[in-house]
Amino acid sequence: MNQALAQIQTGQEVWVFGYGSLIWRPDFPYAERRLATLHGHHRALCLWSREHRGTPECPGLVFGLDRGGSCRGVVYRLADEEIAHVFPQLWVREMTTGSYLPRWLNCQTEDGDVRALVFIMNREGPGYISELPLEEQLAIVRRASGGYGPCTDYVLETERALRRAGIQDRRLQTVARALEAQRHDLPEG
Repeated sequence: MNQALAQIQTGQEVWVFGYGSLIWRPDFPYAERRLATLHGHHRALCLWSREHRGTPECPGLVFGLDRGGSCRGVVYRLADEEIAHVFPQLWVREMTTGSYLPRWLNCQTEDGDVRALVFIMNREGPGYISELPLEEQLAIVRRASGGYGPCTDYVLETERALRRAGIQDRRLQTVARALEAQRHDLPEG
């Protein structure tokens, strides 16, 4: 965290890029929010969740930013007086498992490029799983649940948040449609 903070230059605006749950649950105050595109990485169900959306015995899958392509998401500008308060919260949320690498990367917005803190996948970390076939992803998401609830809820809430923001992610839409279809096919109990 201190290394990331040290890279902030005096007078520089501080932005954070969100591509998953940070879109629908940022849990920190921000001064501005914009739609943004990050090039070089894409949103993927490529991170095992053994606590929040799964268990060690039955892990779930959550989103990470994997190499290649691009990702449409949201950037949040932090007010100067909030940086010292928000960064420790972000680190507890995003960096405790070693699954992500914090990087300052350029993100394109309608109002110009911003340099934002982006949490990309640590492909060497124990939580990384390269993209699985769709049916395998669906099976894992459907059966997993953890401390924050069912993995299915996490995936569907992310898709709804993207849709509300006007962001289209065809891969995620395909997963969400399949999950919703199965929910409607289940007998009432």
